[in-house]
Amino acid sequence: MDDYLAGFTELFSRYDVVGAFWVNIQLTFWAGLIALAVGTLLALMRISPVASLRLTGTSYVTIFRNTPLTIIITFMVLVVWTQLTVTLAPDFNANFFWLAVVGLAVYHAAFVCEAIRSGVNTVPVGQAEAARAIGLPFLAAARLVILPQAFRGSVAPLGNTLIALLKNSTVAAAGSVATETASTMKVMIEFSPNHLYAIFFIFAMGYVILVIPIGLATTWLSDRLAVKR
Repeated sequence: MDDYLAGFTELFSRYDVVGAFWVNIQLTFWAGLIALAVGTLLALMRISPVASLRLTGTSYVTIFRNTPLTIIITFMVLVVWTQLTVTLAPDFNANFFWLAVVGLAVYHAAFVCEAIRSGVNTVPVGQAEAARAIGLPFLAAARLVILPQAFRGSVAPLGNTLIALLKNSTVAAAGSVATETASTMKVMIEFSPNHLYAIFFIFAMGYVILVIPIGLATTWLSDRLAVKR
């Protein structure tokens, strides 16, 4: 037992497990910001009075929600970088990191859009009608009246999307991001299979520790920001 514990401790001294989780947190942070911006734009397109914009927004959401994330990440590497020679960073490893960020953002923007659109559905129709009645154009009405209330109503689904993004950030391993948790865990298991269950437990608990605070925070915010009817 002492030999097992000693070997396990030595294993974690050789591999930067905390650093691997930090990479996934950074992937989640940057992809989340981009997905929020793109998702908000898509939500505006989906509620736009312009039919072509609604069609474009709906098509984006339909396509990317039904495309496996692994395919998108692989596309970023094999097509965007290899074939189109698009480089997002001068450093080799940083380039793969940002390719993964864009892939994650493109995929989750569709879910952010639907989360915000669900919040739009909580805004009373009379609010939009009142905005039009005082002469506000669509963008102004959306910015000043609809979206502020929609964001308050979409905190919970946005929190769920953030949790999904954090867990899905492990798919970055398919995009050659070699220092994140999935890649690190794979290498550790490959070279120390006798510690398989302990390694799995550590990484599983790491995600539990990251996910639970997000769930608690979004639940608290959702209750606090809920519009009283």
